[in-house]
Amino acid sequence: MKKIIISLLGIILFLPFTWAQRPQDLSAIEPGRFDQGKMWTFENAPKEYFKEAYGLDITDEWMSDVRQSALRFASWCSASFISPDGLILTNHHCSRGVVAQVMQAGENFDENGFYASTLADERRVPNLYVDQMVMVADITDEVKNMSNIAPDSALDIIKEKYAAMPDWQGLVLETRTFYSGGRYSLYGFKRYHDIRLVLYPELAMGYFGGDPDNFTYPRYNLDFTLWRAYDENGQPLHPQHYFKFNPNGLKEGEPVFVIGNPGSTGRYLTMEQLYYQRDVSLPAVVDFLKSHKELLLDYAEKIEDVYKKDSVVNLAFGLSNSEKAYTGRLDGMYNPVLMTKKEKKEKYIRQQLNLEPENDPWVKLADISHKKGELYAESLLLAPSALRGKVLMLIFKLKDYEEALASEDEAQINSARQEIESILKDFDPDLEKSLFAITLNEVARFSRQNYINDLLQGKDGEAVATEIFANSLLLNSPDKFFKLKAKKLDKEPLMAYARVLPERYIAAATALRSLNAEQKKLEGQIMNLQYSLSGLSSPPDATFSLRIADGVVKGYEYNGTIAPWFTTYYGLYDRHYSHEQKYPWNLPQRWLNPPMEMLKEPLNFVCTADIIGGNSGSPVVNSRKEVVGLVFDGNIESLPGYFIFDDTYNRTVAVHAGGIAAALRYIYKAERVLEELQ
Repeated sequence: MKKIIISLLGIILFLPFTWAQRPQDLSAIEPGRFDQGKMWTFENAPKEYFKEAYGLDITDEWMSDVRQSALRFASWCSASFISPDGLILTNHHCSRGVVAQVMQAGENFDENGFYASTLADERRVPNLYVDQMVMVADITDEVKNMSNIAPDSALDIIKEKYAAMPDWQGLVLETRTFYSGGRYSLYGFKRYHDIRLVLYPELAMGYFGGDPDNFTYPRYNLDFTLWRAYDENGQPLHPQHYFKFNPNGLKEGEPVFVIGNPGSTGRYLTMEQLYYQRDVSLPAVVDFLKSHKELLLDYAEKIEDVYKKDSVVNLAFGLSNSEKAYTGRLDGMYNPVLMTKKEKKEKYIRQQLNLEPENDPWVKLADISHKKGELYAESLLLAPSALRGKVLMLIFKLKDYEEALASEDEAQINSARQEIESILKDFDPDLEKSLFAITLNEVARFSRQNYINDLLQGKDGEAVATEIFANSLLLNSPDKFFKLKAKKLDKEPLMAYARVLPERYIAAATALRSLNAEQKKLEGQIMNLQYSLSGLSSPPDATFSLRIADGVVKGYEYNGTIAPWFTTYYGLYDRHYSHEQKYPWNLPQRWLNPPMEMLKEPLNFVCTADIIGGNSGSPVVNSRKEVVGLVFDGNIESLPGYFIFDDTYNRTVAVHAGGIAAALRYIYKAERVLEELQ
């Protein structure tokens, strides 16, 4: 009994604190008005709600101005114009992948940062662009009036028609489908191709706290970069629309708006789809990410080459970022309050519709989810890729090689052999054995089929991988292996896996493609039915299209205390010294003796605006159309926001405009930029 009590206590202690802290009567929980979020499209923004909530009279002119002041940064982030001379603000982490193209011999932007002290020093990055949405049209009626043809064909025809119109000529045109066909929009973007780097902080500042601080708050991160757009004549662009920059434009409780391009949400998923993710897909994904992250970090410790080691560590950090994101989403699906809200909302919708079982897409979708559960592990874990290891790739090619030998076609045999030999190049036995062992263990853990037990014969992945690497002709003596005739291939222990795993993967992937196609149709039916009830009162799921999300500047309860609405540079230095000046909390040399007046300046802050991946680089603006912050993350409590929005604890984390101004003034001595912003 004592052991049971201790075990139960351990479970309670490791529950997310806010859930365990407030036991609630779930019968009293009701769906929220904004469970589907606040990622409003500009063409259907709820201006009356803005007045109701904040007392603001938002005009069409206001909406048009902020829409055209915002930008899409290449194909992966958001940004904004912040000066009449084309200065662009986005995140450091949005810029990290492209700035290396303009580093000159002896320069290291990650270590030393970059600042163009004059206009002539600003450096153009080849192939980098930003998009400004200058035209918007709601084309729903036009699409529905062409009911005799498929919607995709109708969208192509409409796009071609608009492309010939004077106001739309020369623009990059994109269509968006919302509510699975409930609404359609056409967007016209002005694309700027000449984008030059102005200021890029050191990696230690733009990624301060690294992976451990990711998705956390309070936070101390200078995650910003400044760029400039130039016109076709090579002169600084003078945009008609831009945000004024106000380092003092925030106060607690003030309404703010995030304008950016949220990537993807699943807030209209059915409960059966959420159960499928909670019980089937997400546990497998999280386990995969965690095991591979840990393996790569261990492997990196043995690498002497600095650049190769850095590459492996960055890959591991990428996996860790995804692991945190999916773990947070999974935790949210175990949150009884959030799931009760979803359950009651779905029950209400289905009661309103009162569908017969044979015509109920929710019933059909539930059946598909159960079928997918039998196939998911194979589709995820047996897909050959470098991240899953070369042994799995070899297993797929061995199947082709066996078939080639049986055909006695020399050209086919040689081709299959060459593919195997190319995989064996730069083969690291220790790494590959570990990757294969992980794959076998994960398939055994998550597969709902029996074949894997027959292959493993009661052994774990490590034992099987060790035996195979000790006895494999292919891995130890490739020349001997390639001399084997078709009937002698059984001497190669990998052949037993080659005759099973590819077949299982192909069968699962093929079946899932069919089920996913059927699922997509049912999702469309469900979305249309929900839209028939709620209309535009709830925004559509995110689609990496420009949205405006409202909220207020507000702290929140966490870890038994209160997270303040903003942090200061004092906290940055406390993190630095409290962690004994060790990575990833170590500060660059020029930051080690800050002026006292800088320490009290705000650095990061939080607000209740609704964001998701893709919003990185989004400006946070006040009602006066002033940039007061820069979105760079959400807190850990925001991760369930993929499927439900609840602003009790969900927060957007942003760089305070005052923190950016302080860095420009006191550290980077960027007087010309400060003058431009002022």
